[in-house]
Amino acid sequence: MLVLLAALSALGPLAIDAYIPALPRLADSLNSPAWAVQLTVTACLTGLAIGQLVAGPLSDALGRRGPLLFGLALYAGASLLCALVPDVWLLVALRALQGLGGAFALVVSYAYVSDLHQGAMAARYFSLLTLITGLAPVLAPLAGAQILQAWNWRTVFVATTALSAAVLVACAGTLPESRPPQLRPQWQLRRTGSVYAGLLRDRSLLGLVLANALSFAAMFAYISGSPFVLQSLYGLSPGQYSLVFAANAVGLAAASGASGLLVGRLSARSLLLTGVTGTAVASTALLIFAILDLGLWSILAALFVAVFHIGLILPNAPALALRGRGSHAGAAAALLGCGQFLFGGLAAPLAGLSNAHSAVPMAMVMALLALAALVVLITLTPATAAGRHIRADGNSPHEEAHHDR
Repeated sequence: MLVLLAALSALGPLAIDAYIPALPRLADSLNSPAWAVQLTVTACLTGLAIGQLVAGPLSDALGRRGPLLFGLALYAGASLLCALVPDVWLLVALRALQGLGGAFALVVSYAYVSDLHQGAMAARYFSLLTLITGLAPVLAPLAGAQILQAWNWRTVFVATTALSAAVLVACAGTLPESRPPQLRPQWQLRRTGSVYAGLLRDRSLLGLVLANALSFAAMFAYISGSPFVLQSLYGLSPGQYSLVFAANAVGLAAASGASGLLVGRLSARSLLLTGVTGTAVASTALLIFAILDLGLWSILAALFVAVFHIGLILPNAPALALRGRGSHAGAAAALLGCGQFLFGGLAAPLAGLSNAHSAVPMAMVMALLALAALVVLITLTPATAAGRHIRADGNSPHEEAHHDR
């Protein structure tokens, strides 16, 4: 089940990253300007963000399997049509549908964990998912580049079609339903709006959603800005840049794995606060290093520390946000996922202002986002609020500690 859930949570990032190396060839093949091709990335991010708001309540009301299988079928079908598309505008529309299908996979993978596990065990599962899927942004472009060397950009979408179809068959055959009918609220469009409004009125949940989204956006700023900074400004070759990118991803995955080992000894909130604080400090140091122009190694060190600490945020924020949500776990997971991709999509073009002359724009965006995440977490989700949230779930602090152990 862990392998299937990891594959589901990786499909969304795979849709974004796998064909990135193919963008120049895609523009030439479809005789399209670069800005039009970039819209295919924006469309996928939009589908991932908005689709999760739909997928969450549907999976709460209809069960996990049905919406999941629908999303996987939509993802596979859209991927296949992307491989056959004759012009860029149809590709933009199909990429939005691909993102929508990936949104169902993302939401349901997190909701499954929330259905089956609570407390420290849930945090461990989220850590393992992050450990596995943290490598997706590295492996996907590398795999896409290898496919491009042998074939063309359309083959990248054929590969994503085959992978998503395999996951669909595996889930249909082996993944059980985790949400019994008696726990499913009736789905109504008006009620869905009231569910989201009620969740957003929870200050603790709002703080977790925003802190997670702002931290994820800081990572997106790094992903978007670092190719220009490290290659154009500091002269790294594409191969050297890929090694730096891989090292940072391994650091993120290592932090997620360490979080899974430590969550029984330290609370999920302590690990989350450590991650947000470390990201904010490292991003601020990155900005100072960029302003003072202290050289490549200072930039690389600050980036590694910042991305490493994000590995503590990504598993523990959902573990806290979904704890005790009961019939609305899917909607809460949707808010988390929507916030990630919405804020990430907004941060990417800002960090793209980085050019061959300065690393300051990327560093400034990362520092502002990381500091905002720290402020939001401290003000909206204090330790006392976290304690009240646990008691509101129906467990005393003693019972929760016993369950975690």
